[in-house]
Amino acid sequence: MLRAERRVSRRELADALGVHYQTVGYLERGEYNPSLHLALRIARFFDVPLEFVFSIEPFPRIGPDSQDR
Repeated sequence: MLRAERRVSRRELADALGVHYQTVGYLERGEYNPSLHLALRIARFFDVPLEFVFSIEPFPRIGPDSQDR
């Protein structure tokens, strides 16, 4: 969500972090947990506290399937 709000592509973020662009997708889908070093670099890239990007509690899903019907 943060990446989309800032209008940063997966590839742009991956290049800035020094990772493969697919890694960004895995992170966003919750299929991969980053190392502490990578998590800190992501927070620094977006200039936000680490807790704003990563949390022990799951973030609510976004998208058309997440709305109450």
